[in-house]
Amino acid sequence: MVEKLTSHESKENYLETILILENEKGVVRSIDIARKLNYSKPSVSRAVKLLKELGYIEMNNEALIRLTENGRKKAETIYEKHKILTEFFEQIAGVEPEIAEEDACKIEHIISNETYNGLKKYLYGTQKKL
Repeated sequence: MVEKLTSHESKENYLETILILENEKGVVRSIDIARKLNYSKPSVSRAVKLLKELGYIEMNNEALIRLTENGRKKAETIYEKHKILTEFFEQIAGVEPEIAEEDACKIEHIISNETYNGLKKYLYGTQKKL
């Protein structure tokens, strides 16, 4: 599968994946991202270069990828949306977990802040960050 880092959604998917891999493994390499997303190594290499240029990630001499403060904030925001949407779809809408997960992954990138905050308020009675 070839993935180009041209869309807002694609950037967010990469950042979210890096955050998840960091949490799982402690360190992240391009190959880890390629495996997790099932993307080609050249596609991931291009994406990593762009994310670095945008200031979302840093890479050390050993090719280990680390989110910058700005990248981490963005990734955590997206991941929080993913978790809350998945929970809403499963618990409130009764959607099967696998479908809830897939739909959350699509919607997390396009949902408005107003709608998202409304969902959070509905689920948790608050709009503050979890």
